[in-house]
Amino acid sequence: MPCRHRPIDEGAKPDDAAASSRRQLLLGGASAAAVLAAAGTPAIAQTAATKADPYADPRNPALPKVDMTLDLSRTALVVTDPQIDSLSPKGGGWGAFGESVTEHNTVSNLGRLFSASKKAGIPIVISPHYYYPHDHKWDFNAPGEALMHNLHMYDRPDPLSLEGFANSGADWLPEYKDLIQDGETIVCSPHKIAGPQTNDTVFQLRKKRVTQVILAGMAANFCVESHLRDLVEHGFEVAVVRDATAAAKIPEGDAYMAALINFRWFANALWTTDATIERLTAKVRG
Repeated sequence: MPCRHRPIDEGAKPDDAAASSRRQLLLGGASAAAVLAAAGTPAIAQTAATKADPYADPRNPALPKVDMTLDLSRTALVVTDPQIDSLSPKGGGWGAFGESVTEHNTVSNLGRLFSASKKAGIPIVISPHYYYPHDHKWDFNAPGEALMHNLHMYDRPDPLSLEGFANSGADWLPEYKDLIQDGETIVCSPHKIAGPQTNDTVFQLRKKRVTQVILAGMAANFCVESHLRDLVEHGFEVAVVRDATAAAKIPEGDAYMAALINFRWFANALWTTDATIERLTAKVRG
């Protein structure tokens, strides 16, 4: 059964004037000014840096600096939704995700991360997204779920059939197929909305004696963030790879920015793909 994709109106844009007003209000308020002054960062300089790179880390962060020291004997790479509907112009989600995927070079970075993890000999665990006909008959949905259902993202005709699966939106991105279908990668049962509470990701990690997770995939504010939150609540150390993910840019806002803020709060480490590969390679050499 081929997937039926309904394109998102890519011409729709947020109200820039309203967004600017909200930002000015937040930046110009007395409490915000006090925080900036206490951190020793001039508000004007901070604003200029944000305009240059909206995703740059703050020059003088309020949150304490922490990091994660890899122990490859107990580390795994977890990747959410490395599928056509998430990452390809042919996928149902491209109208929402495409700009961010391109901006962060997500497809290439994920591929490099897969390869480096294979070379390092750590387990790779895939937490995929699949929807079957009965999932489209739920009695209620949240907006994110409704959007995925409307776009027929990750659709499969049956849990026990691969009819129409190859090269559909639910299939792996072609660049990753050989890396995933190598007989070594662990492919979990599907999560249903965003988090691993509905599949066996945590169980598979426990069975491999994993306590440290390198986390990447799609989408940053949805499945990646939900996996992060659940994993840290289960006692895992988690490093999120910030440029091996991406998120929707829609009138409601930049979902990657929303995720990045929460990654800074919840992740034990927030690395780039380059930094992650350096750490994996150093541990292998050392």
